[in-house]
Amino acid sequence: MRTLHRILFSQWPRALPYTRAWNIAFRTAHIGSTGILVGGHVFNVDARQLFIWLCVSILTGLCLVVLEAYPSFRWCYQGRGVLVFSKVLLLCIVPWLWDYRVPILFAVIVIASVGSHMPARFRYYSLVHRKVLE
Repeated sequence: MRTLHRILFSQWPRALPYTRAWNIAFRTAHIGSTGILVGGHVFNVDARQLFIWLCVSILTGLCLVVLEAYPSFRWCYQGRGVLVFSKVLLLCIVPWLWDYRVPILFAVIVIASVGSHMPARFRYYSLVHRKVLE
């Protein structure tokens, strides 16, 4: 159990080859697909026509989470990870609040934008350690 903890929450970040390039590629695809998906909901496009864009958005989002969390799972309880999980939680309630999906999607966009551009002291703040982890 201790070994698993050491692997997941590594003291020293692990590196993937070409992480920056993968991040740019997945982020670009994610922004494009989610833009189409949100626009489709704004203009009330039939949900079946948007299904492929939903799948691409989910896949690229998962890839971005893997890229972020791979160096250390500490990402999960830092401000940046907590914001991602809050976006996922909001997205998970859409099926039950279908009539409010557009405002929920806009809230997710706001969280994403703020989370991506907020200062490092908030992005890297650990809710577990109660301090900034670089």
